[in-house]
Amino acid sequence: MGQSENEQARAQEPGEAELPPGQRLQRGWPVLHYGPVPRFKPLTWEFQVFGATASGDKHSWDHEGFMTLPRTTVTADLHCVTRFSMLGSRWGGVSTATILELAPPAPEVTHVMVWAEYGFSSNLRLADFADDSSLFATHRNGDPLTVEHGFPVRLVVPHLYAWKGPKWVRGLEYMTADRRGFWEERGYHNIGDPWAEQRYSYQEVPGDGPEL
Repeated sequence: MGQSENEQARAQEPGEAELPPGQRLQRGWPVLHYGPVPRFKPLTWEFQVFGATASGDKHSWDHEGFMTLPRTTVTADLHCVTRFSMLGSRWGGVSTATILELAPPAPEVTHVMVWAEYGFSSNLRLADFADDSSLFATHRNGDPLTVEHGFPVRLVVPHLYAWKGPKWVRGLEYMTADRRGFWEERGYHNIGDPWAEQRYSYQEVPGDGPEL
């Protein structure tokens, strides 16, 4: 039996085969966040790395120093747990590998907590954070991030749902055991793999995360 015109058009939708289950292709970039947009204060802004560092010391960069760190560009998708996917963005910024090299974790570190403005946090396994495509983004498609989308810095972890990459990042904590972040404490899946459709905590199996 032949396809209808609608079925043929749907089959030809660019990028559809690249979508994780339950996602839809998004042409624009919706603005989604919890709470107010913070005001950027360049003279007091600081990016900190603390917790179980290899040296035991805290590492920090002011905004000017952070922006002079080695830069990378990654072309990658963004999958939001609200079911939209934005494909093929060109993200520019500082790779997580650079931060791990400049401020290395202690050997026993297994997880990180990424801290953002207003005390917002998101936890990740160290391997997810260190993935080759993960970066602290300052630009998208050659343009600086807008404040609504996380200026001056947001984390992008393309292989996980986008809530795992907070906007307005201010710090990174190395942890020797897992601990749930803001949304993970409020019913979102502790890992957040869109290809496994790990959206909510009730889907977790033993080993996915700490007890709620």
